Amino acid sequence: MADDHRPPPLRPDLPAAIVARGLRKVYAGTKKSPPKEALKGIDLAIPRGSIFGLLGPNGAGKSTFINILAGLVTKTSGDVSIWGFDIDKNPRQSRASIGVVPQEIATDVFFTPKEGLEIQAGLYGVPKSERRTMEILRALGLEDKADAYVRMLSGGMKRRLLVGKAIVHNPPVLILDEPTAGVDIELRKQLWDQVQEMHARGVTIILTTHYLEEAQELCDTIGIIHEGEVKTVKPKTELIASLDRKTLMVVPERPVETAPALGGACDVELRAGAIYIHYAPSRVRIADILSGLNAADVQVKDLSVLEADLEDVFLEMTYHSDKRPVGA
Repeated sequence: MADDHRPPPLRPDLPAAIVARGLRKVYAGTKKSPPKEALKGIDLAIPRGSIFGLLGPNGAGKSTFINILAGLVTKTSGDVSIWGFDIDKNPRQSRASIGVVPQEIATDVFFTPKEGLEIQAGLYGVPKSERRTMEILRALGLEDKADAYVRMLSGGMKRRLLVGKAIVHNPPVLILDEPTAGVDIELRKQLWDQVQEMHARGVTIILTTHYLEEAQELCDTIGIIHEGEVKTVKPKTELIASLDRKTLMVVPERPVETAPALGGACDVELRAGAIYIHYAPSRVRIADILSGLNAADVQVKDLSVLEADLEDVFLEMTYHSDKRPVGA
C-alpha cells in the first residue's frame, strides 16, 4: 500500500501506546545450564504521550522486552500490542509503529549519513517525495556531515545517526536503549534536548538507562523491572513520594567523635563533619530527632532535610528488596 509508511492514527479507544499481558520468555537451556525465564508473565501498560523510563539491573529482562517489541525475539507466551496492533496478528503494522535506537553503535561505515537514512526510509516504504532526510539530519546537528562517510564520524555523531534512522518512518513510539551510554556530558545534554523535542511533537518515548539522574530529569512515568518481573509502574513524582525515607543532615556547633544514638528507628552516620540521620517520616518526627540530639549534647548549628530521589527508590526495589526497611 502506498501509505504503509505513515504512522497509524491515534485511536481514542487505545488506553496505552504499548500493552503487555502475561508476557513470558523462556530461553532454552543447554547441557551446562538450565532454561532461563527472562520474563515471568509481566503485565505492563505504557501511557501514550509519556516519556517512560524502563529501569532495572543488568539481566532484569529489559533487553528481552525491547527485542520482543522490535520483532527480534519470539515471546514464549502472552500478548503484546503496539499502538493498538497485536504483534502476532498485525506484525507489519506494529513494527511500523515503533522505532528502536539500540544500545550498540551499529552503522554501515561505507555509506554517508544521507545515504543511510535514504536506505532506511526505503526499507519502510517511504516514497522519495515524502522522505525527510535533510530535515532529520539538520535536527540532529548532522547536516554538515550529510555526505561524509560514517566511518569518519565520532561516536556521538554515530549515536545521533541511529536516532535518525529510527525515526525516518515517523513512528508514534520511539525506544531509546541506553542512548547516552559512553558519551560526554555535553552530548548527553544535546540528546536530552532532542528527546524532549520529539516528545513535544507527540512521540511516546521509552527510555532505558543506567543513569538514574537521566531518568529523573526526562521521564514522567517510571517502570522498574527486576528478575523478569515488573515491581512497579507509577508517575515519577508519586513513585519518589512513596518511599518512606528521608535524611536529615545536621551540622553540629562542635565536632563529634561518634555518631549519637537516636534509637532503632534512625540510622545515623558521620560524614565530612556532618551528621546524617536516615529516618522514616511515617514513624519518626524531626522534633523527636532534635530532642535526641539535645539529649546526646549535640548542639545544632545548621540542618537540612534531603528528600529521597529516584536512586533511592530503585535501590529499594531491586538490590535492597530483600532487606528490611530502616528501623524495621
